[in-house]
Amino acid sequence: MIHKKALLNPKLFDKNVEQIPTRNGFGEGLLLLGQSRKEVVVLCADLVESTRVLAFANAYPERFIECGVAEQNMAGIASGLALSGKVPFIASYAVFNPGRNWDQLRVAVCINDANVKIVGAHAGVSVGPDGMTHQALEDIALMRVLPRMTVVVPCDAEETKKATLAIAKHVGPAYIRFAREKTPVITTSKTPFVLGQAEIFRKGKDATIIACGPILYEALSAAQVLAQQGIFCEVINNHTVKPLDEKTILTSVKKNRRSRDC
Repeated sequence: MIHKKALLNPKLFDKNVEQIPTRNGFGEGLLLLGQSRKEVVVLCADLVESTRVLAFANAYPERFIECGVAEQNMAGIASGLALSGKVPFIASYAVFNPGRNWDQLRVAVCINDANVKIVGAHAGVSVGPDGMTHQALEDIALMRVLPRMTVVVPCDAEETKKATLAIAKHVGPAYIRFAREKTPVITTSKTPFVLGQAEIFRKGKDATIIACGPILYEALSAAQVLAQQGIFCEVINNHTVKPLDEKTILTSVKKNRRSRDC
């Protein structure tokens, strides 16, 4: 059964559940930050509309830098801004940011512990006609290994907005990853979100399913089907991939029946 404390969308399993691109939540969160945090600045690599940076750029042009198709330069500029007291968000497709500027992120951002927020849009296989060259499948692995890096993969547009606000408040390098296509809205404005704290979205006793990003909807749907067959899975929204919430995950795994049967 859906965990009551999760406060999920009551229409989650309706046939016509609302679907919104996760990147829309980023744009909304960024606009809120522009209103409340004058130190927030945004840099983009010629993809303002696709990454949903456009509203911020229009509202606060003095705090927006268009870097063009130069992701490596963008990372270096952001590091300098961060070390000068700004909170820079750098946005592009994930195949380019961090795919193309990983060395600059490693050296200029992470080794310097610069307070830069890296935004990887159109991640995974959600890019449609853009094809294989734009499908960032390695970005989570690339970012997890970097020192001091926080990695967040929100499950829907609402959680993406919360994650955007949260990483702005967090001091240190952070990476946020989201998709291109519309995906089901799983959470609400009241759903808990804390960086580094995984949330149990469905209670279960037989097995544990851990997911992040829009694929979490498929995990919840699978658990719903399995429950009809008498198999009750606990579903964890592990939105913060790094640092990993080991306590929540291990507690769930240890208590489920599959673990006890081993």
